[in-house]
Amino acid sequence: MTKGRIPDGPAVAAVAGLMGDPSRAAILTALLGGVARPAGELAKYARVSPSTASAHLARLVEGGLVRATTAGRHRYFALAGPQVARALEALALVAPPAPETGGKGDFELRRLRRGRTCYDHLAGALGVAVTEALVARGSLEPHGDAFEVTAEGEEWLGRLGVDAGRIRSGRRAFARACLDWSERRPHLAGALGAAITARFFEAGWLARVDGSRAVVPTSAGRRAFRRELGVVAD
Repeated sequence: MTKGRIPDGPAVAAVAGLMGDPSRAAILTALLGGVARPAGELAKYARVSPSTASAHLARLVEGGLVRATTAGRHRYFALAGPQVARALEALALVAPPAPETGGKGDFELRRLRRGRTCYDHLAGALGVAVTEALVARGSLEPHGDAFEVTAEGEEWLGRLGVDAGRIRSGRRAFARACLDWSERRPHLAGALGAAITARFFEAGWLARVDGSRAVVPTSAGRRAFRRELGVVAD
């Protein structure tokens, strides 16, 4: 190896450069909720002009962090995959906390802390509470940075409408322990976390907040979370 040369490896600096721009970081954060959004909406999130947002999106697509899809005359943008969401969440863990300003942003931050989607699984205080309840009742067993589903857990998931066996046979990591940036405790991620969260939405337990990646329990959801898991969701 030539003296002074950095060893070959993943192009971390290139990805860091894409994420490091404040406007692109705002766009990526807006997409962290797992919902595809049009460029105009992302421009408002990033507080830039539509043309500037389009230029940033082109760079993010070229860099493999964002994918674009076309529906009729419209283009929608989403994170390229769960690996991008994991990288963003990891950065949030080491980033300094956002200062309170007394404005609208404080309300949104509190809402995100209570419940949000981390790409396609449940995070925030509600996500952590659900995970800890599943562990306490013996449905999940922690194993390092992952979880395993017990026999009791398989039965509960079946009643919920989630086929753990089918999910386990897929290519995606089955049940990861994802350290929550706001709670500093793990929530359930991976294919199982995504499937459970999808069922919560399908069953009407959770609702998305318009214009945000925050989620809130419905009245039916509050009853269900308490009945099924002993979780008080607000």
